[in-house]
Amino acid sequence: MAETPNANSPYPPSYYAASRNIIRQAKALAGDIETDIVIVGAGYSGLSSGISLAEHGFKVVVVEAAEVGWGASGRNGGQVVNGLNASLGTIERRYGTETAAFFGTLLQEGAGIIYDRVERYKIQCDLKRGNIYAAYTPKHMEELRDKQALWRRHGMDDHELLDRTQIRQHIGSDVYEGGMIDHSGGHMHPLNLALGEAAALESLGGVIYEHSPVIKVEQDANGATVRTASGSVRAKTAIVCGNAYLGNVVPELTARIMPVSTQMMATEPLGEGRARSLLPTDMCVEDVRYILDYFRLSADHRLIFGGGVVYGGTDPADVIAKLRPNLDKVFPQLKDVKIDYAWSGNFALSFSRVPQLGRLGKNIYFAHGDSGHGVTGTHLFGRILGEAVRGDMTRFDTFAKLPWIPFPGGRMFRAQYSTLGSWWYELRDRLGI
Repeated sequence: MAETPNANSPYPPSYYAASRNIIRQAKALAGDIETDIVIVGAGYSGLSSGISLAEHGFKVVVVEAAEVGWGASGRNGGQVVNGLNASLGTIERRYGTETAAFFGTLLQEGAGIIYDRVERYKIQCDLKRGNIYAAYTPKHMEELRDKQALWRRHGMDDHELLDRTQIRQHIGSDVYEGGMIDHSGGHMHPLNLALGEAAALESLGGVIYEHSPVIKVEQDANGATVRTASGSVRAKTAIVCGNAYLGNVVPELTARIMPVSTQMMATEPLGEGRARSLLPTDMCVEDVRYILDYFRLSADHRLIFGGGVVYGGTDPADVIAKLRPNLDKVFPQLKDVKIDYAWSGNFALSFSRVPQLGRLGKNIYFAHGDSGHGVTGTHLFGRILGEAVRGDMTRFDTFAKLPWIPFPGGRMFRAQYSTLGSWWYELRDRLGI
């Protein structure tokens, strides 16, 4: 079964939870209150939309089942990767050149929002610039050259191609054919970013109730009501941002996405010299396979390494056993290194790999389905949700009109179907085709 948050859910035993720099004094919702905007979920989507609205004078209340950043926002790879899971080329083939051109204007906006908020609200999250796409094969390099050319056609020229020799200036490994740097990307401590954004929202007058699982979201002609076991929030508008951890709280959304688990681990501190021998320029890395590895250095010189997927959102029995062979392949020089932390987290996959923004009735908005590219996407979509609530529907409507595709087999068989698909793509990764 997929993991479901509740009022007693602690942070997972991750490196991020152990090294968070804000310990909140959480308060639960008790009684019935009213506000302008009520948001379900205190992850990046909920916090970003809340900040966007609070900056324009709206009274915002966020209701969270566990704690700020408990879900994917506090467990992810910490990589600021531009773009969506579905490429611009895929979007153009499916939806046409006009839609692709629209998406092209958005590709770097989410990262820009993160950089701006970290500076504006003095968020301490170890933010650094630069991420690398690593290629195993000549075919992968061809894909990266095509990506660079495509992004240039949409006005973005932050990508630098690396050959086999050049990539070794950035990654202390012999496994890669080459790669490409996105100088507008970056990496950070994801839970500290979420906690800092929560503090930013509260500085703007927003209120966050934690340990308050939502049991129902209702609406009528005049507004929406979010109910918990111990209280309710009545507002003109509700925004649902539970993503992979929403469960069946809003039944209309359950079939639209599937929770997918990905795994991560953090080594013991390596010391600055050894850490820099692995990643001399301190950029984050992800390879370009379908079932990919991703890694970066922490501020205290650990290697944080992630990868693998489990469809349906269940956790593997042994995260270290699942990931260690991949780590040893990339960095055989770390075979003697101890793993201090290992954890899993869910992201929400849409069948089309394109995020979904929409509205249920008149007064409930939602955003979900970032499909593994949620760090930047959630910040962008929070801003677009804020625009829509304020009356500017231009960008929201472009997303909302895109058709969503149900998983073949429905809810019962969607994980099995996607697992079969992942086996095929994993085979392609292995064969280099």
